[in-house]
Amino acid sequence: MKAKPHVAVIGAGAFGGWTCLHLLERGARVTLLDAWGPGNSRASSGGETRIMRGTYGPDQPYSDTAARALRLWQKYERRWKRQFLHRTGVLWMASSHADAFERGSLEPLREAGIKFQELSTAQMKKRWPQVNFSDVHWGIFEPECGYLDARASCQAVLDAFILEGGAYRQLAVSPDGLENAPLKYLTLSDGSRLKADRYVFACGPWLGKLFPKTLGSVIRPTKQDIFFFGPPSGDLRFTDSHLPVWGDHGDRFFYGIPGSGRRGFKVADDTRGSLFDPTDGERLVSQATLKRVREYLAFRFPSMKDAPLLETRVCQYEQTPDSHFIMDRHPRMDNVWLLGGGSGHGFKHGPALGEMMAELVLNGGETKATWRLARFSNLRTT
Repeated sequence: MKAKPHVAVIGAGAFGGWTCLHLLERGARVTLLDAWGPGNSRASSGGETRIMRGTYGPDQPYSDTAARALRLWQKYERRWKRQFLHRTGVLWMASSHADAFERGSLEPLREAGIKFQELSTAQMKKRWPQVNFSDVHWGIFEPECGYLDARASCQAVLDAFILEGGAYRQLAVSPDGLENAPLKYLTLSDGSRLKADRYVFACGPWLGKLFPKTLGSVIRPTKQDIFFFGPPSGDLRFTDSHLPVWGDHGDRFFYGIPGSGRRGFKVADDTRGSLFDPTDGERLVSQATLKRVREYLAFRFPSMKDAPLLETRVCQYEQTPDSHFIMDRHPRMDNVWLLGGGSGHGFKHGPALGEMMAELVLNGGETKATWRLARFSNLRTT
């Protein structure tokens, strides 16, 4: 009888955790490592919520991947008898002067089988009178999408992984020797070594630190400020029972998640921030960004103009130059796979990417050209 391959996965976030679970379900022996635990406050998969959406513009693989992820989120919710996806719907507000992103999203949504409605400004005003739709020409509404519980689902994936026989160790991996082919073992923060047949590195903003020669100029962690505001007492118009998740393409791209029992009214400016160290960076929001977000809030949601700021959060995007993911073998080591570059939109795809990664690691094959490392050969000098 052929022995099960032993796969070590580094990173227990959305990409790494789901990869582990799918590997285990396909018969591998799996060891998962994470320095601070799933959904921790330094991780790109930390925090309470993430958006689940299929609208991604033209000429991209993400609507299809989101459709697969939607089915997998539903499958595991049923299996675990827990809810992680809150189907509030997602509303995309298309600017009256630039709507190429939304217009280009319609055919990919149709092809992926993700339900959506095209709405006129009048229809949106009638449905959500608490929103000021000035400068909005039309909209896309995705009724089966919404927001995901981030930290909680990362923990649930880990719990299922352990319950099904996976091994988890909360330890960091040393970068020493990682790029000296071939990779024979990992050196861990407790001084021990871990040897596996194959290795998957899915450690978000730390990928560039572990593989500086390969990814140091490709993975760029950026500081992203998130704000939570308090709706008026007893006013349910800004909660998830009366308002969808939204994306607003104007001069800047703002997005948000309505308030719930867990958090206030979440608003963020998606503009990429400055370089940020995910390990040692101080997580203090920018006052300039807060001012800009408050101005947006007062314009788009007038009744929230004087809403108190309840809390803030600093996360990071592990940004690639083209905002596409990385899913590929290390260029010099056949037994090492690299999975990352979520670029602020990766979390929702976790179940589908983990499924793809498990198949590649165990059965071989080619990843999507969009996600291969070879595409960066002409970007490293920029």
